[in-house]
Amino acid sequence: MTETAEQLEQYVRFWNTGTEREQRAYAEAAFTDGVEYRAQIGILTGAQALIDFRDQFAAHMGTVTFRLREQPQVHHGRARLRWEILTGDDAGTSFATGTDVLHLDEDGRISSVSVFLDRAPEGFDPDAHH
Repeated sequence: MTETAEQLEQYVRFWNTGTEREQRAYAEAAFTDGVEYRAQIGILTGAQALIDFRDQFAAHMGTVTFRLREQPQVHHGRARLRWEILTGDDAGTSFATGTDVLHLDEDGRISSVSVFLDRAPEGFDPDAHH
């Protein structure tokens, strides 16, 4: 597995882990110190903000699984990940699909994430978050 592939795997594991200790370990492995996360819900800065966002989402939704829909595409310090969020104890309900564009630093760590929704969650109003 290449270094970039390992970093991207750490990113997926970050979103899927539930314990603070594991979250911090995956965040440290995957993200730069000042990672910036841009999504329609707002702009988050730093690993702690991402941890808090992930925990709030899981507290609201229950069991959540973040999975890739296809192999990531990587070139020139960028990666594109097409994903799906599944909910429910059996991870059987598709909540949303999207695409993350990641900027990677010279060490392959993620310095920024731009999130695009391919299929928004039911009832989601993108204009309510601006």
